[in-house]
Amino acid sequence: MIRKTRLFTSGPTPLLPAAQFAMAAADMHHRTPEFRALFTRVLGQLKEFVGTKNDVVVLSSSGTGAMEAAVSNLTSPGDRVLVLTAGKSGEQWVALAKSFGCAVDVVRAPYGETFALDAVKSALKLETRAVFMQATETSTGVRHCVPAVARLLKDTRSEALLVVDAVTGLGTTHLDMDAWGVDLMIGGSENAVMIPPGLSYLAVSENAWDRMEASYNPRYYFDLRKERKNNRSGESAYTPPVSLIAALGAALDYVAAQADGNLVEGRKKFIENAETTAAMTRAACLAMGMKLFSADVSSAAATAVIASEGIPSTSIVQALNDRFGAIITDGEGEMKGQILRIAHLGFFDYLDTIALIGALEQVLVQDLKLTGFAFGTGLIAAQKIYAERSANAAAERSCFCGRTDSCCSLLNPGYGVTDVKAVM
Repeated sequence: MIRKTRLFTSGPTPLLPAAQFAMAAADMHHRTPEFRALFTRVLGQLKEFVGTKNDVVVLSSSGTGAMEAAVSNLTSPGDRVLVLTAGKSGEQWVALAKSFGCAVDVVRAPYGETFALDAVKSALKLETRAVFMQATETSTGVRHCVPAVARLLKDTRSEALLVVDAVTGLGTTHLDMDAWGVDLMIGGSENAVMIPPGLSYLAVSENAWDRMEASYNPRYYFDLRKERKNNRSGESAYTPPVSLIAALGAALDYVAAQADGNLVEGRKKFIENAETTAAMTRAACLAMGMKLFSADVSSAAATAVIASEGIPSTSIVQALNDRFGAIITDGEGEMKGQILRIAHLGFFDYLDTIALIGALEQVLVQDLKLTGFAFGTGLIAAQKIYAERSANAAAERSCFCGRTDSCCSLLNPGYGVTDVKAVM
């Protein structure tokens, strides 16, 4: 059998062919009317993809660069900030805030869990200037409840800005920046928008723009005010990666094409696709005797699975790559060898998911000699989920638990884990 490499990772993700063609054809100078027209169109599309009326700026960097820009533009040395962390990405916020001289308060949740709202409320202080968090923590497969934190800030009349790393959340999670009151939201090119690494984008509220005028941390290349000023004339402050901008435009066109040219509706379809493929994967892994690492707060960006007893996750990751060229990720840091992570964002679909589940069955039975299930067990479970989801495709899911009126126990303490599982 031939071996064809396939990415099932949360970033980079599989590339969209139309975006690759656009990159190859992007032979233009960045200070020309041709590029200005392209860039202006892409910036407008990004607003629709993020789902905001706020200005969106683009940086030539990975998502980590955008996270640094958020800290450096919104804080001053000595500012008290609050970081909500439950994994490696959250820990980046802690390191970044400390590196810019902030006084950092931290609410930590164990890996595989999300933080309790009461703990966030207790840690919030009158002088807290910003709250930093993830929408989805792909190191553990967890989805955090952004609207619950946003509502808490409103209810307590906090002046803290809410900053959300949505690099793997956008395109996999229903996010409403403007309605919830998020002040800065970050996305990345190598994730749901299906192009190579190298671009990040930030949607910024007027409150956040105002804060930048009063903050004193050093910034030069990542000065968001420079980018906003230049963007208004269809340019970037410094030399942009022209080919990536062209690829981004093609990718956003593709998303819109999923809903007859309506980018907002196309984004919703991408989220539904991620939710469905995630649910298929979770059902298959459970049927094969594995356990979900973040069962109660699972993300549609990536599924984290505890390896079967006696089998290190590293062995499964390696065997999938060796036999089938299927690349998934091991756990990070202390979780290495304990969990494996399978992504669902961007250019993944039903057939990709079925293929991976079939390959996983082969590896577990033939390579790792796992017993207790037969070939097809995982595939049957996934097929049933797909059939059910297809039959109920019109059902709205605006919250990670499937409800439309609240966000599970974070907003409504009486709404428990059992109820969450019932609606997923």
